[in-house]
Amino acid sequence: MVIAVSTISLLPQPFVLGAVLASLPLDSLLSTQGIMVMLLAAYAVAMWMFLTSAPKVYTVMVSDLEVARQFYEGLLSLSVAEVPLHYYYNYEQTLGVSGIDPLYMSAPMGTSTVKGLNSTEGLWYQLKKNAQLHIISGANYGEKERQRHVCFDKDCLEQLLMRVQLRGIKHKIRRDKPLNFLVKDLEGRVIEMAEVSN
Repeated sequence: MVIAVSTISLLPQPFVLGAVLASLPLDSLLSTQGIMVMLLAAYAVAMWMFLTSAPKVYTVMVSDLEVARQFYEGLLSLSVAEVPLHYYYNYEQTLGVSGIDPLYMSAPMGTSTVKGLNSTEGLWYQLKKNAQLHIISGANYGEKERQRHVCFDKDCLEQLLMRVQLRGIKHKIRRDKPLNFLVKDLEGRVIEMAEVSN
């Protein structure tokens, strides 16, 4: 009685890849095509590692950056964060408007519809271990000249509300859907935290 056992299926995955590479002739590995395939595979692994390790970034638009700095650093005690590496290289911006021909934009000739905002501008705070808060200007003032902090992501505002509640800061929840709550800062200004409904 003869039992056939495949040793390749018992080996861990890196050894299988090594066995496949070892079975290929050396001249095909060192050919131009072989080197290009290995470089593309290495690039794919590097990009996967880079993108999976990048922190989640929540963006909040505020009506006044200095008031926001006092609120997030002073009242909420968020630590200042480093700008994520993929923001240095304008990763998100290169996927968007830059590929559109200016003739198709709706603005009159000679004007731009996109403001020249550098993605590293604004304030950066560490919200959680792998989540950061990017504060930028651009929101208008609310009713009664309230400082408005506007966000498109409910999860971000829920985390900020939880931080407000844990610190025992006086607040008032106005709506759950879309989330909207008021907070008073140290100067007595009312800050409206509002989720923009899609």
